[in-house]
Amino acid sequence: MKNFCFLFFALFPSGAKSAVTSESLCFELSQSSPVKFELRTYYDEASKWSGGFVKYAKSSEPISIVLTNSQNEVLAPDVPWQVTTTWAEVVDAKVTGVYELVTQGPQIVSMSYTKKLNGKKYDFLANTSVDSFSESGCKWE
Repeated sequence: MKNFCFLFFALFPSGAKSAVTSESLCFELSQSSPVKFELRTYYDEASKWSGGFVKYAKSSEPISIVLTNSQNEVLAPDVPWQVTTTWAEVVDAKVTGVYELVTQGPQIVSMSYTKKLNGKKYDFLANTSVDSFSESGCKWE
């Protein structure tokens, strides 16, 4: 079986190539708040699959998120599109909340989290001063 896989990828190198992109963004409730989280997303161009997780700074466990909606909007012909992505937070096979990220080109316009249990909405700020790497995530101090 190993020989077959080697032969397959040797003959068809594009089959071994994967166009998975990832993004890691750091957010906090406010600049003085201890509530901070990382949003890490993945997109596989070949299968058109998106997924990801959020990981709060004071937690060792990531929380799975599933892309439920993505909308592109042209605000004006000379500005980047505005993209709104909605992610469902899934804990123990139940949707427990919703994250909504709005971007315009490389700019983060807004990030919010709505808790499903009580409908309370929290607005987060992007923290661009925190180092973030796709392999290790946000480096909170």
